[in-house]
Amino acid sequence: MPMDTERTKPLPGDFAIWIFIFAELMVFGVLFIAYAVTRSLHREEFAYYQQFLDRETGALNTLLLITSSYFVVKAVLAIKQDKVQQCVNGLGLALLCGCGFLVAKTLEFSDKFSAGIRLSTNTFYMFYLSLTFFHFMHVILGMVILAAILFKARAGAYNHREHTGVETGASYWHMVDLVWIILFPLVYIIR
Repeated sequence: MPMDTERTKPLPGDFAIWIFIFAELMVFGVLFIAYAVTRSLHREEFAYYQQFLDRETGALNTLLLITSSYFVVKAVLAIKQDKVQQCVNGLGLALLCGCGFLVAKTLEFSDKFSAGIRLSTNTFYMFYLSLTFFHFMHVILGMVILAAILFKARAGAYNHREHTGVETGASYWHMVDLVWIILFPLVYIIR
């Protein structure tokens, strides 16, 4: 039986962001595969150095990003109901969580660098620093996007009819969160 009357819902946000998200996920996917293959070839080295990572900070960062995504979802739902201030508040809380992530990750990086750890220290730390710093930069970009959306929302640029920008930024932010949800167990926990 044909379903001509049933419409498929388009992706949230601008289509261009989905091309960008797909490209970013491909890059991270290749890096994760390279990490997993290299780890399988150097199990003892990776298991030894992995124990020196701060799992508690990694778990805190996971909680911060998941919480920030919750606030972004609340912001999108709010703007769809013309609740501009609630949208702004949600974006502000997401940015606050993002700042918490950056502070915790910066302290973690500082700890490693002060211990003399660099990309050239060994294969494990090369992957750890590369993957986490690459993600760190994506968090910064996501925060810039969310901040721009927050200021536009505050200026009245979005409402229940026009909220594509909010959905676009939310989609990118959720990608950043998803990547961390994969990166954290892969690098910090799985042995």
